[in-house]
Amino acid sequence: MGLFDFAKEMGKKLFNRDEEAAKKIQEHIEAENPGVENLAVSYEDGQVRLSGTAATAEAMEKAVLMAGNVRGVAVVSAAELTAPAVTARVEYYVVQSGDTLGAIAKRFLGNAMKYPQIFEANREVIKDPNLIYPGQKIRIPLD
Repeated sequence: MGLFDFAKEMGKKLFNRDEEAAKKIQEHIEAENPGVENLAVSYEDGQVRLSGTAATAEAMEKAVLMAGNVRGVAVVSAAELTAPAVTARVEYYVVQSGDTLGAIAKRFLGNAMKYPQIFEANREVIKDPNLIYPGQKIRIPLD
């Protein structure tokens, strides 16, 4: 897993100064603990680098999304975050203005009522299925 781009001006505001960004992003990821051990986060000029060991490919993906959906983050590198090989088919989607999880589920999964699958796959990033925002990047489980 290499670099992921994000909307720098969108997302949850966790820090006011670049000097505190790495610590705040690490605390944010560890609070939800998607399954990453020995997590280390660095931040410079809008780019986050994650390192550590993820228990699953899904845990790695969630850590990347949690870091990237923070205001002030434009790029996340997971090159130093080790994880088992990806086995499930996943697509990443950037939420557009007017989107709902139901509409996204209909588009990708063929049924709007499957929106809880998308919500569950992004629980660390989406706290309320009715509150998604344009620019937010989420994972869509296709399997």
